[in-house]
Amino acid sequence: MAEPTRPLLEVKDLSVTFPQGSGDVRAVRGISYQINEGEFLGIVGESGSGKSVSSLAVMGLLPTTAQVTGEIWFDGRPLLQLNDRELSRVRGKEISIIFQDPLSALTPVYTVGDQIAEALRLHDRALTKQAAEARAVELLGIVGIPDPKRRVKAFPHEFSGGMRQRAMIAMAIANNPRLIIADEPTTALDVTIQAQILEVLEEAKRITGAAVSLITHDLGVVAGHADRVAVMYAGKLVELGSTEQVFTEPTMPYTIGLLRSVPNILTAGTERLVPLEGRPPSLAALPAGCPFAARCPIAIDECREIEPALISYDPADATHTAACHRGAEITNGELVRSEIFPRPEALVDDEIAESTEKVLEVKELKRHFPLMRGAVFRRRVGTVRAVDGISFDLRPGSTLALVGESGCGKSTTILEIMELVAPQEGSITVDGRDVSKLSRAERLALRKDIQIVFQDPMAAVDPRLPVSEVIAEPLLVHKVPKAERDAKVAELLELVGLDPSMADRFPHEFSGGQRQRIGIARALATDPRILVLDEPVSALDVSIQAGVINLLEDLKVRLGLSLLFVAHDLAVVRQIADEVAVMYLGRIVEQGPISDVFREPRHPYTQALISAAPIPDPAIERARERVLLQGDLPSPTSEFAGCRFRSRCPLYRLLPPDAQALCQSEDPELARHDGAPARVEVACHHVERNTLAA
Repeated sequence: MAEPTRPLLEVKDLSVTFPQGSGDVRAVRGISYQINEGEFLGIVGESGSGKSVSSLAVMGLLPTTAQVTGEIWFDGRPLLQLNDRELSRVRGKEISIIFQDPLSALTPVYTVGDQIAEALRLHDRALTKQAAEARAVELLGIVGIPDPKRRVKAFPHEFSGGMRQRAMIAMAIANNPRLIIADEPTTALDVTIQAQILEVLEEAKRITGAAVSLITHDLGVVAGHADRVAVMYAGKLVELGSTEQVFTEPTMPYTIGLLRSVPNILTAGTERLVPLEGRPPSLAALPAGCPFAARCPIAIDECREIEPALISYDPADATHTAACHRGAEITNGELVRSEIFPRPEALVDDEIAESTEKVLEVKELKRHFPLMRGAVFRRRVGTVRAVDGISFDLRPGSTLALVGESGCGKSTTILEIMELVAPQEGSITVDGRDVSKLSRAERLALRKDIQIVFQDPMAAVDPRLPVSEVIAEPLLVHKVPKAERDAKVAELLELVGLDPSMADRFPHEFSGGQRQRIGIARALATDPRILVLDEPVSALDVSIQAGVINLLEDLKVRLGLSLLFVAHDLAVVRQIADEVAVMYLGRIVEQGPISDVFREPRHPYTQALISAAPIPDPAIERARERVLLQGDLPSPTSEFAGCRFRSRCPLYRLLPPDAQALCQSEDPELARHDGAPARVEVACHHVERNTLAA
């Protein structure tokens, strides 16, 4: 009989506690799991669930104040019993890590090549400096850095976010490790760059044969790449199984809720999202029983008294385990998974009636910034073309989404609109009034009609003010009497789903989702007609995201709002928007009704964006054909002759020379093309030749 294969990494009853004066924070509480040779494990959960802490414990990178108990075995060696010198021989050579923020992880005063070479020479003293430099160039080429011989001499700040993450992957695979820990490697990246990084990570896994532990909150990423999934909540593993098992037959209600709260780009807009109400408990004051009981709709008395163990509920398969007192009822079908977190009432089909009225109209808007150099004798050395001649309009009661990668000009566009002053070039009309012709009093009055909700609600408010004053601030500007302000604050808190008794609390006492609801309440204080939303859910966990999106949809219908929605998450965009404008380097390259654009995208850039958006379904995600872009977004300071997208365009590379010449010489105008729906416009010379999959 063959001897069972020993796991590469085995974690047994691992606990990590951080002593605090107000109470010890039990960040990880007795978790056990294994990773086999060449396996891809996905570890998922909300912020603060203990995902990163548990992996940093494996690497031995926790602060000295952390109290670590349990066992961590790597290839038969007990890592927790090694001293720092012994652990340093393992760390970076046999186990490597890719950090979430590469700019913080890379040393700013050394070149990228020097840092990769250092990682090589630390573990191979016989390697010469020249050989290490040559290997660094080779590694940068493997991870897709263009012109690696030149880039190896660049400093981290000279790389874009995606390139820095690639450099981190190059460093991680430099010594052919057996285990790569990737800690949220794509969280801060655009969806197109995320797709590239995941392809690079898969290639690194193939080249080195390493096992991968991927820490993420994006279930779509896990669906497409992981062999097994571990779900964490409040410092514990609550479900563990193969990707197919966890996604198709989840047993823990928390996992079921997470999966149902994620917007799916294939079904978004046809049904309501399922919010996972509440927030995780404090790890410094955990309640008795199951830590998820307060948020669980099927919790019983036993759940509030005894914490469930991680066990299997299927006699035929011991590999799928979950921690739930009612796991057997879920597994045998007594409790139907889809009914545990019922989907809110279906969206009303609120087709926007054709109307000539426009609450917002932008024509040929341009915003260029001078690029200056020199401290004493400053001189202009270039121009940043942040917004370069865009036009769109917003109709009453509708939602227009501006989408595109970071740096495409989305935020600059909405800030230009919010200024309510004459733009550099072009025109902005709000409620039929040209903002360039407004007096100071008229501008102040018009500000009531257009309000904004920012991406980071904590950064947008004064932390020293109670919530009542935060929400009432716009009313104070417009000299509304105190009695009316107080009544309005109570009304608004009720409207956004918060208890009016919370009005005297301070912002730090609220969760991220609650703070965003406060930001929405403040924006609604003046009864605006237009609400501008700048990435309003990107900083939130998916479980909280669903509730905020549902709230915005309800408010739009109830108050008759028009929404201008800026986002990079295409599933969220499809869920909430009626129309979409896709931006690239300051220009709109495709726009039209959301259903038409997403069903049959015509511009190669739109196709790449949609195909890069992950889908939380393993079967679909792994069978998809991607339209991958090469490289990163060019600098908006560049001078462009012809189509500005051609350097990354997958269609351009397939065209014959005469067709490529047109792309090189003429910048395509946004126009309707034959065969396209009535209101869909595309800026591409070769729409009819485009056969790329989306």
